[in-house]
Amino acid sequence: MTTKTRVVRFHAAGKPEVLGLETIDLADPAAGEVQLRHTAIGLNYQDVYQRSGFYPLPLPSGVGGEAAGIVERVGAGVTSFKAGDRVCYAGGAPGAYAELRNMPADRMLRIPAGIGDETAAAMMLKGMTVEYLLRRCYPVKSGQHVLFYAASGGVGQLAGQWGRHLGATMIGVAGGADKCRLALQNGYTVVIDRTRENIAARVKEITGGDGVPVAYDSVGKATFAATLESLAPRGVFVSFGTTTGAPPPVEAAVLQKMGSLYFTRPTLVTYVAKRGDLEASSAAVFDLVAKGVLKVNINQRYALADAAKAHADLEAGRTVGSSVIIP
Repeated sequence: MTTKTRVVRFHAAGKPEVLGLETIDLADPAAGEVQLRHTAIGLNYQDVYQRSGFYPLPLPSGVGGEAAGIVERVGAGVTSFKAGDRVCYAGGAPGAYAELRNMPADRMLRIPAGIGDETAAAMMLKGMTVEYLLRRCYPVKSGQHVLFYAASGGVGQLAGQWGRHLGATMIGVAGGADKCRLALQNGYTVVIDRTRENIAARVKEITGGDGVPVAYDSVGKATFAATLESLAPRGVFVSFGTTTGAPPPVEAAVLQKMGSLYFTRPTLVTYVAKRGDLEASSAAVFDLVAKGVLKVNINQRYALADAAKAHADLEAGRTVGSSVIIP
């Protein structure tokens, strides 16, 4: 048996215009799967990587990896969820830009009471990214200076709030006065305006010449040198995104000469690959949202048919905070 559903797909990698809305036949959920009706879909920069070909995918392909919804039916062997349950997910095969979708039940998470569907859709991938970055990739400690790029974005805002909660002095980097002001409202003590300030020089000024023990860089090519120069001896360079293109190859001799530095390129997929890690990471996010420590700021909403516009806005830097697509 199949059900008609609308999905966003692309048949060739390229600019946002390659995204198109199609109607397809969706089969019943297979064994171990749930079928859910999406109520809100998260917009993330990894979606751009999928569409543009930076993350090569078999074509034609769906796009997106984060959403919230209601379980419509379950496949054979699924006992942890039932029809009517409110659930969300972050990760897995691309295809979240859809009205209906089948997903493995072991990647689903229940949405706690008191958290709305839009909030759940906007916070899981970003929130769990911040969780693993600040708690596991490099465990941030109270009193430390932390440098975090794209401070006004969805991940950046949550990182500022979470870092402040941990007792760190959060140094953000953002582009333009408005985005800097927004970052200051979300946990950052100081925000460097990359459009008019020298990032490394300001970091050294803020830290009394020491540099930071850790820098979280999601920008990539354009900020690689500035990030290296901002680190303290034995500092950790966490490269977790490439919005301006991939950074250059890392030479071991450079890390040595600049102070015995460490370089890592982590990904959320690795940090939540095991069900136990997924549950622990999501529980930490849900807990801080429920306590009011983390506030998810949804500032843009798009219709499913406007997915191309959502991607264009995201790439052009016209979005702030989090964005959702409403099917």
